[in-house]
Amino acid sequence: MLAIAIGIAMSVLDAAVANIALPAIAAEFHASPAESIWVVNAYQLAVVMGLLPLASLGERVGYRRVYLWGLAIFTLGSVACALSQNMPTLIVARVGQGLGAAGVFAVNGALVRFTYPGALLGRGVGLNAFVVSVASAVGPSVAAAILAVGPWQWLFAINAPFGIVNFVIGYRALPHSDRGGRPFDLISATLNALAFGLFFVGADAVTHGEGTMTLALAEVIAAFLALAALVRRESKLDAPLIPVDLMRIPIFALSVATSICSFTAQSLALVAMPFYFELTLGRSQVETGLLMTPWPVAVGVAAPIAGRLSDRIPAAILGFVGLAGLAIGMVLLARLPLDARFVDIAWPMALSGAGFGFFQAPNNRTLLSSAPRRRAGAAGGMLATARVTGLAAGATLVALFFRVAPTRAEPIALMVGAGFAIVAAFASLTRLAKR
Repeated sequence: MLAIAIGIAMSVLDAAVANIALPAIAAEFHASPAESIWVVNAYQLAVVMGLLPLASLGERVGYRRVYLWGLAIFTLGSVACALSQNMPTLIVARVGQGLGAAGVFAVNGALVRFTYPGALLGRGVGLNAFVVSVASAVGPSVAAAILAVGPWQWLFAINAPFGIVNFVIGYRALPHSDRGGRPFDLISATLNALAFGLFFVGADAVTHGEGTMTLALAEVIAAFLALAALVRRESKLDAPLIPVDLMRIPIFALSVATSICSFTAQSLALVAMPFYFELTLGRSQVETGLLMTPWPVAVGVAAPIAGRLSDRIPAAILGFVGLAGLAIGMVLLARLPLDARFVDIAWPMALSGAGFGFFQAPNNRTLLSSAPRRRAGAAGGMLATARVTGLAAGATLVALFFRVAPTRAEPIALMVGAGFAIVAAFASLTRLAKR
């Protein structure tokens, strides 16, 4: 579990710290904001395009092997980022980093399942959720501390010693799993990369108004065509890359839908709130950082508790209670007065975070345990894909709201996020009838 925790913490932290370093990177390489944002986008795209193929590869060659190779590629990519001398080189290095992170994300759920006995699986999933929330919470602070004493290259170079140590721990400790005899489906992997890659590039262009609208819409349409071809191909296979076989299991499908909706709700809030605090409520950057802290801290406190409870109480009930709390907290945040005090903001933020944490670990446990053990890799890959898809969808919606209603974008985003949380709550409760 230490090996799993260090790897996933490094991957989550690296997604967060790059945002803080963008101004310094753009200044050093004399790049425009539109060019520098690809330092973030390249990493995210590589992750989302690699998750399901690498989860499928884990079922064939072993989850341990994919995790260790992913960790090694991530570490080498970090070194390449630190040594980059221009923007194109840095973006290519970030793609390599993202592919390595995808290997870590894709199989970490399966490795948790092979580490913990079934009766204690909720504890392992809760610990995993705790690590993710803490890494997300401290990411900006860690980046700020490193940049206070050194150049932006240090943000990437620091991964090298941690990656080497974690590789040694993982090589000695990570569990072995059975390997499938089927060859890797390269055609499906290519269609998967086209579907996810074209969709997120096109959606980002539409919401930000970059390039021609015709080209952006063509990319989105091409993404749906690739997805349709992929699903049609996968429906004929015994162990498909896109787990259409698992989506026929009602509890698994409902858990995936709940996860996507809930992460979309959280992303809507966490992307919109900094603008809300600074532009609408007039808070400083330091105050904004403090006001954002209660959410991930509450997630970190609630997730392990909910994970333990999920070994005894149905996730459908725990998820409904948590998501109802998330919806209430987001509605309260959307209705804050302009003269709101710190405590008036902090407790709805904590309520939202605790609600999300109370949902996340039980839902993840149910999603992983509802799949056959031989398909643990596909279940873990789908878990990570649902998370990334929800986060990307929320960020895209916030960008769209800023484009169509710039003066009311933040409250709209929060209310829409509350709506997603309510939908997720009832999707979670529906699982009681499917047990």
